[in-house]
Amino acid sequence: MDTKNRIEVKKLEIEPEKQGFIGWIKSKQFIRSVIGIAIGAIGGFLYLYFNNQGTTNTVPTGDIFQFVAVGAVFGFFVTNNPCARNKC
Repeated sequence: MDTKNRIEVKKLEIEPEKQGFIGWIKSKQFIRSVIGIAIGAIGGFLYLYFNNQGTTNTVPTGDIFQFVAVGAVFGFFVTNNPCARNKC
C-alpha cells in the first residue's frame, strides 16, 4: 500500500481587470444598454405618436416625457435582464 500520496497543486494566477471608467464605457454590455434605452425611448414616443392619430400638438409635454421614459426603462430592462446575458 502506497502511503505517500502526493497531491500536485498548480498556482492559479488571476490578474485584476484594469478597466476603470473608460473600460466600463467601452464595454459591450454598456453599449448594448445604451442602444436598448435609445430604441425603447423612440418606441415610447412612436407609440404615443401613432396612438394620437399622428400628432403630438394636443398632448401635454409631461405625457410625452412619461411615454419616452417608460420606453427607455423598458429598453433598459430588456437588455439587462438575466436572460439577455444567458444566465437564466
